[in-house]
Amino acid sequence: MAKKTASKAKSGRARPIGVAVTDGILPAQAIRALISGGAVKLAEPLAPGQLQPASIDLRLGREAYRVRASFLPGPDTKVMDKLGDLKLHTIDLTKGAVLETGCVYIVPLLESLGLPGTISASANPKSSTGRLDVFTRVIADGVAAFDQIPAGYKGPLYAEICPQTFPILARTGSKLSQLRFRVGNPRENDIALARLHQQHTLVSGGSGDISDGIALSVDLTGGPSGLVGYRAKRHTGVVDVDAPKSCSTDDFWEQIDVRGARRLILDPDQFYILASKEAVHIPPTHAAEMMPFNPLVGEFRVHYAGFMDPGFGHEAAGGHGSRVVLEVRSHKVPFILEDGQIIGRLVYERMVEVPEMLYGRDLGSNYQAQGLKLSKHFR
Repeated sequence: MAKKTASKAKSGRARPIGVAVTDGILPAQAIRALISGGAVKLAEPLAPGQLQPASIDLRLGREAYRVRASFLPGPDTKVMDKLGDLKLHTIDLTKGAVLETGCVYIVPLLESLGLPGTISASANPKSSTGRLDVFTRVIADGVAAFDQIPAGYKGPLYAEICPQTFPILARTGSKLSQLRFRVGNPRENDIALARLHQQHTLVSGGSGDISDGIALSVDLTGGPSGLVGYRAKRHTGVVDVDAPKSCSTDDFWEQIDVRGARRLILDPDQFYILASKEAVHIPPTHAAEMMPFNPLVGEFRVHYAGFMDPGFGHEAAGGHGSRVVLEVRSHKVPFILEDGQIIGRLVYERMVEVPEMLYGRDLGSNYQAQGLKLSKHFR
């Protein structure tokens, strides 16, 4: 008999999720059912705002372990066993601690899993985490891939954290990553995506290129203000990840204004915040993800944090299209970005059912109807 893991949005009654159920992303009410049924285990009670429309935020535990290097546990190997060889020292997070740039930390999370065989999960940095240039990934015992939790996994979860530009102050309960749960493969193919685009205008203001997802391009026109983006400063103060509007923008960022050629030369190992030309709409029936830029096209990385929730930029949740903020870093060599250059593709996945709340109006979300915008920590 299939386990009850999702509920009907209107009636609140649970319905079974098993092999026969349509593939899809689990909404907030189904994640709540996973918690009640023990498939998601919490070391501390659910925090206010921890459940998102299509994901759950993951919270840092009580200790961080500074390690020599990043690693994956590999088959039949536990993360804690690997830490025995790689750990340099232990940091108490219960009262808050500074995590330094260039250092790698492993933190046990307050959430662990006991998933049924029909449900898998994937992790991604939260939007604010990516915009701080904090490189973070989730690892699990015996799993030979970052951010991927196979169906039926039972065990603890860990965050690997490596601040790249700003040192951060974090503590027990800080939320840097989020976890999505899937039944089967809910990704829409290009034919279904084109049909959905006709119904909802998934992106506006772009080329409309649909090929293995919807193309997104970079905006270097600057708009009325002439502001193209921001370049992060080096050797700054500390950013408290739990303190919105606590940092002065001028102390951490340099503004980049429009250039006559409408192009931008990315300096190696510098971090930039830019924006897409396209305004994105995520209907309540779907979730979306920004896929990594193809490294064969250029030597730079775009978008650490790729999850976009149902309602993002959609009129049903108080939005009228939201541009995608791009976290950009060039590696090894300078790279020229041209205005309108394609920098990634947006893929859409079906929800098992419409979430009980949507991104934006229901949650007071920080980035609904956004344009070019830094993380919530800056004023």
